[in-house]
Amino acid sequence: MPPIKGREQASRSPGSERDTRARVARLILEHGPVTASALGERVGLTPAAVRRHLDALLAEGMIEVRRARPQARRGRGRPAKWFAITDAGRSAFVHAYDDLATSALRYLAETVGEEAVAGFARRQIGDLERRYRPVVHAAPAPQRVRKLAEALSADGYAASAGRSPAGGGEQLCQHHCPVAHVAAEFPQLCEAETEAFSRLLGTPVQRLATIAHGDGVCTTHVSPRSLAGSRGATPEVTETHHEESGRTSL
Repeated sequence: MPPIKGREQASRSPGSERDTRARVARLILEHGPVTASALGERVGLTPAAVRRHLDALLAEGMIEVRRARPQARRGRGRPAKWFAITDAGRSAFVHAYDDLATSALRYLAETVGEEAVAGFARRQIGDLERRYRPVVHAAPAPQRVRKLAEALSADGYAASAGRSPAGGGEQLCQHHCPVAHVAAEFPQLCEAETEAFSRLLGTPVQRLATIAHGDGVCTTHVSPRSLAGSRGATPEVTETHHEESGRTSL
């Protein structure tokens, strides 16, 4: 049919192809597992066009085929294929959100100033700190670093706690950072987090490495509580100098 052919030809330009494929992937993310026919109805594509985009997404590892749902079998015909997002596909959308956040913070820095970015970071981490404080402070002092690690893990940071290899304190490790892509350009996020750790634990801390700076793990040294000073003293946050790059971070 000419109208359908014309619509399909118009959608074959490089820009529109990418945009349409992104729409298909997003629909699978939000509504999947979903069939090709359901996708075609939502996006307004012909079966051939839907198959083309699905084949491309399958080849890229963005989606995968699932077995038909038992309640969705259609008599004696071939079972329908259901398409679902993969971990790689989900990560691609996470990076897209990171790009949006980075652009927003860049605009904030350019129009208002770097201090506005720092204020935003402190406010974001402040929400996390308020949620963690009851859990951390309810634990005996020797268990507080472990409790903080458990709270971080529940939020997706894959954290662990243990004795410091150098002795004289503990070490908090975060094996995943949900905002690493953004923090690579805006270290204020890492700085605010480190300050919050010090307040939560009531003792000086030193950030030794961060995923945002290219290290494999975010590592924080927690000083013994005896170094926190007199009661009511403000804990210190120590800067760390990265020898290879010459950068200074918290």
